[in-house]
Amino acid sequence: MTTVDVDAAAREAARQRALEQLDILDHPTDERVDRVTRLAREIFGVPMVSVTLLDDDRQWRLSEQGFDGEREAPREGSFCGATVERGSMLVVEDAASDGQFRSNPFVVGDPHLRFYAGQPLEAPGGEHIGTLCILDTKPRTLTEPQRELLREMALWVQSEIAREHEFDRAGEVQRALLPKRAPEVAGFTLAADAIASGSVMGDLYDWYLHEGRLRLTLADVMGKGIGAGLIAAGVRASLRTARDRPLIAAVEDLDRQVSDDLADLHMFVTAVVADVDGATGDVELVDAGHSLSFVVRADDTWHPVRSTGLPLGMGIEDARTSARLRLEPGDALLCCSDGVLDILDVDDPFGQVLRALRQRGPAGAVAEGIALARERKAPDDVTLMVVRRDA
Repeated sequence: MTTVDVDAAAREAARQRALEQLDILDHPTDERVDRVTRLAREIFGVPMVSVTLLDDDRQWRLSEQGFDGEREAPREGSFCGATVERGSMLVVEDAASDGQFRSNPFVVGDPHLRFYAGQPLEAPGGEHIGTLCILDTKPRTLTEPQRELLREMALWVQSEIAREHEFDRAGEVQRALLPKRAPEVAGFTLAADAIASGSVMGDLYDWYLHEGRLRLTLADVMGKGIGAGLIAAGVRASLRTARDRPLIAAVEDLDRQVSDDLADLHMFVTAVVADVDGATGDVELVDAGHSLSFVVRADDTWHPVRSTGLPLGMGIEDARTSARLRLEPGDALLCCSDGVLDILDVDDPFGQVLRALRQRGPAGAVAEGIALARERKAPDDVTLMVVRRDA
């Protein structure tokens, strides 16, 4: 094997790794990339546009306009493969008279291409992973200003792909910060989970044991996306460092800190923070503008937990108060984010939750809620938390 062959094999291996790390193959079409290909089709006046990714022995269209049938085709002999190998824009004005492509299966067979122009797409590390290409079944020319526009639109596609990858990575980091498992509290069953409406959540939940008490937190940052996710991570960290402080003092300190951090952002955080005594079932709960905590008694009656103060981060000195209650055997404390309101039965929301809780238990009820949020593509983040006293 020559040095040239070794270098080509190394580039191909690096290209394939970069593509796989982006995790965008075989996914539904992305509207942000689709809008680029729709615009390209209109601007260049061509019948077909594609964002094509090269995967081993196939080419797969991340976005396509004007194609029928499958979203993938063989890579061997493809125009896009030649473009990536070339490493720069490839323009074939009349494939039927081009020595390299006149016998190409995409020229002599469906879709009978005559014109092709493709610009390589780079992964964040610079590897060429595919192309943005425009195609026609008639010969065409491409002016220098049009070539420059195609390059610019390819950069636009690259930025959308990279941004989605960064969102995905941020989501992975955020999910890693969620509790790996529920604390073990004798005589109690605990369950919680969360799902983002996008890649990154503005919701958070956390819980841990300290001196025989379970401290739990559920918070919802106003807004969604990376900014809300960063604030949520900060709220979690602040409460974790205040685990030795009394409940009200911990929340008041958090409020001051969040108010300082968000002073210029016009954002706020609703939250519920509670201590549960594992020996007695006594609960002390501070609600900061959240109002979505309930006790479901063993006799199936519902009792909202009332102690609502202002949300965190509003910059208003507000003395916090707490609600106190006791969980008897069979009682459950339920907390959720407001995204749950989008997925519940509007005619019988409490009945829907109660049936899930009684039939499937805390873990099953939480799993059912998360599955419903995923199925209905909930427009907001959904977080659920259940603490049930069993004995």
